[in-house]
Amino acid sequence: MDLETRQLQQRLEQRQHLPEVLLVKPMTQSTNDDVREIAKTGVQHVLVCSHQQSAGRGQRQRAWVSPVGNIYLSALLNLNTVIDGRLSLEIALNILHIPSLKDLDLQIKWPNDLYSLQGKWGGILIEPISPTQVIVGVGINIESVADHVQDQATTSLVDLGLVNPSRIDLIAEVYVAIQNAGQWFDHQSSNLAARFEQHAAFKDQQVAFEHIGGISTGHFLGIANDGAVIIDTEQGSQAFYQGRLRLAEGAS
Repeated sequence: MDLETRQLQQRLEQRQHLPEVLLVKPMTQSTNDDVREIAKTGVQHVLVCSHQQSAGRGQRQRAWVSPVGNIYLSALLNLNTVIDGRLSLEIALNILHIPSLKDLDLQIKWPNDLYSLQGKWGGILIEPISPTQVIVGVGINIESVADHVQDQATTSLVDLGLVNPSRIDLIAEVYVAIQNAGQWFDHQSSNLAARFEQHAAFKDQQVAFEHIGGISTGHFLGIANDGAVIIDTEQGSQAFYQGRLRLAEGAS
């Protein structure tokens, strides 16, 4: 066992969250794919992390740029409740409250972007295996990746003020946050709208919401307790469950 794996094992043992399978890899195609293969053996608790991915992906199969030095991890999460859109919000909220990030001004961009006023610093990808078992992939920029991303504003934890970040501590804390999020979700995501509002990117701003029926624009009011986006449009208040939220042109 290499030093990094031993250190991570110790951190997770201290938190009483050591998974049955723990892998730290220098390179992999996709940590989500690694967890999927391990889950086929019947193992219930898995954490795979890698220094680099050659085929990382985000929502809608977009490529997730994965340079060396940042966090790419996937965990197996077992639930007692059938999965719905609230889960990614719970995971994001729990990550924002990990000890290493408590002093940073961080946001969530619905439904699964780890965000800030300076741009995106991480993302969450949930891939169901069954109605109550999912693979949770998390990518976090510790160091800047601005030179690698062209289609949106990005930032990193270092750029946002995190001093002397410990990759091992962050990985351990994120894994525990994922498990805690599962408990929140199993308890019906109590008071989700109010908890999300404290960290909501674009709250009270003019936004455009891209969905299967087109693009709706209006004032972003927040979310409902079931996770739906609520937008005050010309047609009145509307709820959306699937799509992409962004600032409207000219909004700031």
